[in-house]
Amino acid sequence: MISPETIEQIRRKYELLKSDLNERARRHWAASEAMVLSYGGITAVHKATGIALSTICIGMNELKSNSTLGKTKQGNQRIRKEGGGRKKISEHNPETVSALQSLIEPYTRGDPMSPLLWTCKSVRNLADELCNQNYNVSHTTIASMLHELKYSLQSNRKTHEGCSHPDRNAQFGHINDKVKSFHKEKQPTISVDTKKKELIGNHKNAGQEWLPEGQPAEVDVYDFPKKGVGKAAPYGIYDHQQNKGFVNVGISSDTATFAVESIRQWWHHMGKQIYPYAKKLLITADCGGSNGYKTRLWKLELQKLADEIGLSLSVMHFPPGTSKWNKIEHRLFSFITKNWRGKPLVDYITIVQLIAATKTKTGLKVRCRLDENEYPKGIKVSDEEMAKINIKRDEFHGEWNYTIMPRNRENL
Repeated sequence: MISPETIEQIRRKYELLKSDLNERARRHWAASEAMVLSYGGITAVHKATGIALSTICIGMNELKSNSTLGKTKQGNQRIRKEGGGRKKISEHNPETVSALQSLIEPYTRGDPMSPLLWTCKSVRNLADELCNQNYNVSHTTIASMLHELKYSLQSNRKTHEGCSHPDRNAQFGHINDKVKSFHKEKQPTISVDTKKKELIGNHKNAGQEWLPEGQPAEVDVYDFPKKGVGKAAPYGIYDHQQNKGFVNVGISSDTATFAVESIRQWWHHMGKQIYPYAKKLLITADCGGSNGYKTRLWKLELQKLADEIGLSLSVMHFPPGTSKWNKIEHRLFSFITKNWRGKPLVDYITIVQLIAATKTKTGLKVRCRLDENEYPKGIKVSDEEMAKINIKRDEFHGEWNYTIMPRNRENL
């Protein structure tokens, strides 16, 4: 696929040259650009210059057959005089163009009287509406008019993150400084989060993989959950310093108890072997979900973990709307998704094996286990239980940044 940058380069070159090119030279120049680009080149040159696809194809045929090369006299091939050829629709039918613009301009989206407010603005729908307004145009003419008006088919683009917290960047800096401090002291730091829940069964999984031609993997037509088979909830832990991942695949609910149990399993299976002299652990997490900063059960379960393993647990939450900055998203989860693309997740064992097989050239290794425990929802934490949590909050946004320290045995 030709990149937008390449198309923009062709457009700039054409803008510089077009005043010096006659009809034949323009055709041959466009054809040569398309031939150099190979697959997708014709469409790319058409988008960049507006030269018709058929014209570019004619130029390519002429260059390949050498039918015009070496001919210097214009009499050997007809060249239209300047201004020749079919006139633009906007020139000979401006009323229709104006009526079309009234249907598609952005300001009409909020107009309750707009006839196409709640319908797809396809060329056929636009043509039908203009015919209702006594403009006799076809859908192919509408397509040409839209190209003349510099419109193109475009999908939605994810750019709006919502309202940005005023201390967002300051929190990023605070997290970065704390992580560096832990690394300097050779203390463990991890990023945690729950990956998207996956439906278990012979269902379509996005992506492609190499298979014998004409023999794609056959999956169910409908992605309905099967009776007795639920979803997999992969909770991940990513070790910043070691570039290692641990994923606890749950079969029950994604609760705070499950989240902390996943951290517990990481510590017993990997953490304490890598950091035998650790005295504290830094956890970076999103602000919501099972490990959200407002979740009482999350803090209570972390207190139980701190008491059990004897480590002070420092937690730092990313501000609202910034979960994509959590390192686990692009250091671990993205590679898991790539590794299982195009493979139906038929059962829990398949998911565990695919996750455990994930690795990268930069040294990422992943360990995975299946957690068959049940984690009930709706557990309430009383004020008395919260008062017993040995928590110390940072001066800067103590709701996001806090440390839970082990309690003395007599206070348990």
